[in-house]
Amino acid sequence: MKRRKFIKATGASAIAVTGVSPLLTWACSESKSSDTLLKEQALLAFKRFEEVWDFQDFWKRGNTFDACLVFVDALQKRWSEDKEVVAIQEKVGKMLEENLTFFNSYDPGTLWADDFGWWGLMALNARKHLLRTGNKELADKYLKLSTDLCWEYKKKTAYDHSETGNPVLHGCRNGDANGDSLGVKNTVTNVLLFLLSSRIYRLSLAESWPDNEKYLNMAYRQWLWFNEWFELDSYQYLKELSTSGALVQERPMAFVEGSTYQDKIHPPWAEGWVWTGDQGMLVAALTDMLAIKNELSIYLTTKNSDAEFDVKAYESRLRDLIKLIGQGVKNALIADVDGIIREAPCLSSFGPEHGRDYLAGRGIMMRYLGSEEERTLIDVDVSENIRKTVKAIWETRDKTNNQFRAEFTSRENDALYVGQFRELWGLADDVHEWDIKSMKEKNKFGVCQSIGLDALGAALLLS
Repeated sequence: MKRRKFIKATGASAIAVTGVSPLLTWACSESKSSDTLLKEQALLAFKRFEEVWDFQDFWKRGNTFDACLVFVDALQKRWSEDKEVVAIQEKVGKMLEENLTFFNSYDPGTLWADDFGWWGLMALNARKHLLRTGNKELADKYLKLSTDLCWEYKKKTAYDHSETGNPVLHGCRNGDANGDSLGVKNTVTNVLLFLLSSRIYRLSLAESWPDNEKYLNMAYRQWLWFNEWFELDSYQYLKELSTSGALVQERPMAFVEGSTYQDKIHPPWAEGWVWTGDQGMLVAALTDMLAIKNELSIYLTTKNSDAEFDVKAYESRLRDLIKLIGQGVKNALIADVDGIIREAPCLSSFGPEHGRDYLAGRGIMMRYLGSEEERTLIDVDVSENIRKTVKAIWETRDKTNNQFRAEFTSRENDALYVGQFRELWGLADDVHEWDIKSMKEKNKFGVCQSIGLDALGAALLLS
């Protein structure tokens, strides 16, 4: 895809990333080109991220740094020769050294299945960044973290190898590594294993790794788990809107005798709960499965796992699901009133108990749906919505230090959006603000800043 060339600012408009004052802000005047403004916003957003990224919360730190890595990759693609962008690439390399030390400071037995998923995905992007900047030694360490620790744990411990699941076998539980808690088979835990497996497999194909079929096998197993649930229409795990499109719910539930999917805790569940982050990651995993359809067909037929596998029917099913979720996002997670991307109005996401964990969902969704590969397949145009969301995030920031906020939309428009969502989904809570009073300030700053980096990263990839 062709990209607009950046018109380099000179004189008073030039920015030295290493010396930006926290008090320096930029007005979005009409006299500046859109590329100039976007670059100024991106540099200042990263400057603030430098100040708040080093916080002590395991999964949030893994996810926020993944947002940073995708963002700086988009920066590099757009302005690869720019000295300020080059300086950021170098800074991120040093930050990755600190991040690995942070990871190794934890006892893996105390971590949870989704923790390994977030860090496993981040580690793949870390490796990509480090290889580009020439640090192969650290890149290799991150690869091992992703494959030998994160993926292996989820496969051996979190994945349900039993034959007792009802109405759908297997899937992945969000338990702890020590086995003190089995956890619940929610969407995020399963889609993390799904996406981590598919991403590692695609990397293995690109680099011709030996012994890579185990990643393909697990990705396929997770596809079967999701698809079987989606085909059970009565449970509405993939719930259709009243108009067009569908969204995957926070977890599959089946309140029938003998069901092993009735757990309403870990975290507390409520009817109709849907989370933005799940939509983006699931579309990404389905996109991967579409990209490896031929390899999967050969694997299944030669291994006699599924001699009747129909690759055309499989491809059609994947494309239909991706478009269905894309329509769901466009219709239900973007407000008609202002075109800004929003979190679904579900009290379970906003808090008070777990608001701090679901706060990042909007950014996660933009991180994946903003990718050109996924953006093309969803068959809906969210480009203008990404731009409007960036504008809203930027205009509502703390102008003294360019810190982004949890809320960046008006209360009046939020109320109209809740009505829109309720009409489409059938359920909605009157929630407008994130209840994150118990969240440590630096953690909050880091997560909120990462949402902005995700939005800016998606905007940078637009033509």
